Amino acid sequence: MEIGKFIETFLLPSPQVEHVEVIPPRGPQYGDLEHELCPPLKKYLQTHYIRLYTHQAEAVDSILEGKHIIITTPTASGKTLAFNTPVFHTLFVDEDATALYLYPMKALANDQLNVLLHLEKATGIKVFSSIYDGDTPQNARAKIRERSRIIVTNPYALHQYLPWHQKWARFFQNLKIVVIDEAHTYRGVFGSNVALLLRRLRRVCDRYGSTPQFVLSSATLANPEELSRRLVGEVCEVVSKEGSGRGQKFFLFWNPPFLDDHKIVRRSPHQETVDLLTTHLRHGFQTLCFTVSRRMAELVATWAKNMLAQEKDDCADRIATYRAGYLPQERRRIEEKLRRGDLHGVVSTVALEVGIDIGSLDSVIISGYPGTIISTWQQAGRSGRGMEDSAAVLVAFDGPLDQYIVKHPQKFFGSSPEHAIVDLENPYILMGHVLCASAEFPLTDADTIFFGSQFSEARQELVKERLITRTPRGWIYSGLARPAEVVHLNAISDRTVTVWCEGELLETMDFVQANREVYPGAVLLHQGETYLVRKLDLVSMTATAEAKTVDYYTEAQEVTDVGIVERLRTKDSRIELSVGDVNVTEHHPSYRLKRYDRVLGHRPLNLPPVDFESVGMWFTVPPEVEDEVKESGCDFAGGLHAVEHGMIAMAPLYAMCDRWDLGGLSASFHADTGRPTIFIYDAFEGGIGISEKCYELFDDLVRATQELIRDCECEEGCPSCIFSPKCGNDNRPLDKQAALILLQGLLRQI
Repeated sequence: MEIGKFIETFLLPSPQVEHVEVIPPRGPQYGDLEHELCPPLKKYLQTHYIRLYTHQAEAVDSILEGKHIIITTPTASGKTLAFNTPVFHTLFVDEDATALYLYPMKALANDQLNVLLHLEKATGIKVFSSIYDGDTPQNARAKIRERSRIIVTNPYALHQYLPWHQKWARFFQNLKIVVIDEAHTYRGVFGSNVALLLRRLRRVCDRYGSTPQFVLSSATLANPEELSRRLVGEVCEVVSKEGSGRGQKFFLFWNPPFLDDHKIVRRSPHQETVDLLTTHLRHGFQTLCFTVSRRMAELVATWAKNMLAQEKDDCADRIATYRAGYLPQERRRIEEKLRRGDLHGVVSTVALEVGIDIGSLDSVIISGYPGTIISTWQQAGRSGRGMEDSAAVLVAFDGPLDQYIVKHPQKFFGSSPEHAIVDLENPYILMGHVLCASAEFPLTDADTIFFGSQFSEARQELVKERLITRTPRGWIYSGLARPAEVVHLNAISDRTVTVWCEGELLETMDFVQANREVYPGAVLLHQGETYLVRKLDLVSMTATAEAKTVDYYTEAQEVTDVGIVERLRTKDSRIELSVGDVNVTEHHPSYRLKRYDRVLGHRPLNLPPVDFESVGMWFTVPPEVEDEVKESGCDFAGGLHAVEHGMIAMAPLYAMCDRWDLGGLSASFHADTGRPTIFIYDAFEGGIGISEKCYELFDDLVRATQELIRDCECEEGCPSCIFSPKCGNDNRPLDKQAALILLQGLLRQI
């Protein structure tokens, strides 16, 4: 049966289909190169009958002209060939030239190494491609440094190896091209750290007399030029007009049915996912299913196998799980079985979202909105490689963002993807990398070119803390611990809490996050597995946990005070919209034990308040709008509170963040403004740029919040619109009608 006929017959009749989008097929468009490739590459393309698509030809020409570029085309459009071709040409022309490939995940690095080894063998161009990371055997490292011309690694490894740049003198002296694949993953705290890591790389290269060219590859973004410039510190040409062909794709939004008359409780999306997966498999469609966690991937696969086994369907033996935590050879085996068609169904975490080659699939099921438009398209793009028809089904969870997406499909299919945010001005992140740079070689005033206008201030602060010392050659590191061990790419603050389980380091997190997630009694989810926190010691900055399977989760209740430190920008409107520095004080008086959405109980917490400075956006409510709400008989404070929750829920639609990356406060009267005020702030010390993006896109954010609350089927508010899982006041007071009057009044003002 054809996929289109299957959808028409078995899926479309269901009332659970909120929307179906038919994306028409498109024929390929080919381009010609303006530059002559070296003979081995020309022969390779000819013997393999490869014609370059228009975007590939444009990228190759731009790279060979020496331009920094970012390629932003969809999954399976051939971005890898677009940068591998000019890299191999450059290394053929210059026999000393080297190239560095950065990947965010080891699995991707291994996949790319196989591609490079194939290209090296097929062309005869000797580049001795090698992976160099924490898994590289010690006895192989010196040989790789001495002869490899293409090194494949990840940011964490580069962070550790830069201080040993003397050992890499040959490589850095001849470094011509740096390839940064999956660039859209470098955002938020991680992206800000990687951006400064890349400035340290440029600084080291400058010392060895090289100025490498940067080539970035990314999923489609709203701000590719801005992201690339902030990541690498250079203006990059954007290559975004795709030339690859595709078949017809059917994209369905699937909403689980209500189980109650009040339209508040829906059937489990996991049960819906299993039903959809087995339905696809019964009809012979090779299907990849994405889930939200490792544990859920295992459960969905097990449930699907059991259901098909009871029906004596052979497909039951052709379902596998794919996730982080499996041995590399195990993952490679699953990937190969998918490519060969030996597996009919695979249930995966986001580990298969990025560009690992798994061949062509008939269908993708996405269990829960992945959080960004970009990730959704990345996952959906896993089906239908080539010109074959394909399908993608998004199963909505009960959260506000999921429900907003499925009820406003035009916002998904008609909008540009989100803005990826990289903040270079967070003082805590900047100081960490200036500290690392001082240990690599002495700092001088000339380093302002790499670290920006706040470099001198950061350097002076490190001098005050006696971490760096001035010498005749410049400022050098004078601490005891290795800075690369102290500065973490996934964190901001130097106040880092380490989480231990049976003597093994489980993970690290900054002090602010630790108070929210690893208090005594907390259930910690790590790589899909559950751990119970037994102790949090804020003196030694350690937490102790034990692996334990539990059927509940925990949420710290948070009571927040926000004070304005300095207004940085204000929009001239009657709403008095501002963005600036704020002081945040968070209290965690208790935590809740929950199973699904049901509260099982409360437990007290005895933790000191957490005080930190961040960046926030805030706005006041005009008097006439306040009067309108009060005259309607609605609860004004409940309306403010509901709007705050709704705006935080909708923020990820515009900035690539999670609702947990933001905090909020609503006040009927705030001492610093003298008016009813709503604050949205970055939940990280120093801020990471999310509030600034919300400030810039405030009008769109207000409209999206109004649509979310207005179009929810509930009468008085529910988890799909205004209830927040992180609310410290038990979601009280909340008033849905007051929120709608408030939002309508705000929209009139803007």
